[in-house]
Amino acid sequence: MFNELKERHRAVRENYPENLNLRIHRALSWLKAAEASEENDGKFIFLWIAFNAAYSVEIDDRYRTAEQEAFKEFVGKLCDLDTNKKLENLVWNEFPGAIRSLLKNQYVFARFWDYQNGKISEPDWQKSFSDANSAAHKAVGQRETNKVLGIVLSRIYTLRNQLVHGGSTYESKVNRLQLKDCTNFLNCLIPIIIEIMLDSPNTLWGDACYPVIEG
Repeated sequence: MFNELKERHRAVRENYPENLNLRIHRALSWLKAAEASEENDGKFIFLWIAFNAAYSVEIDDRYRTAEQEAFKEFVGKLCDLDTNKKLENLVWNEFPGAIRSLLKNQYVFARFWDYQNGKISEPDWQKSFSDANSAAHKAVGQRETNKVLGIVLSRIYTLRNQLVHGGSTYESKVNRLQLKDCTNFLNCLIPIIIEIMLDSPNTLWGDACYPVIEG
């Protein structure tokens, strides 16, 4: 998929805004790295960086809730621009089983780890989990693609934190199912995001983080 998207970008980039070109160029570079990776730990991290490159926001744990709301808005924009309904197909036809499994998985729910770290009580995290899943199932029942995608990415973000912050052993045999499901999902999602951005050069995407500075 990288080669196809790279060639498409080469054909149009002269007429695209600089910030959009930078986002797409960076996202494609990490998608290429993910496609070359032969194990899920590295592939997952490369795919998340590709998402972040497209989204272009540094997500800081201190602002976890606010920043997750911000990338949900980004997902909403993508869904509005998705005239070919590729995101709908991804959620409802390609990954419905994996999404349901992910929603039931406590290990990708941030409040579960807050409980494990002694920040909240067991009843508190269990209620949060129940409430969050009720909202998720309502979104699924109403086929609200943007909400379901936002919820799924929030759960994937928890797994991202676990890996990037050293809370997991490389190629561990523990909790491999959610890593596999999340990696497969991102592997299909990232190319769609890049395609939508390529299709939408006149959309206001904003300034890319960390502008290129020759040093």
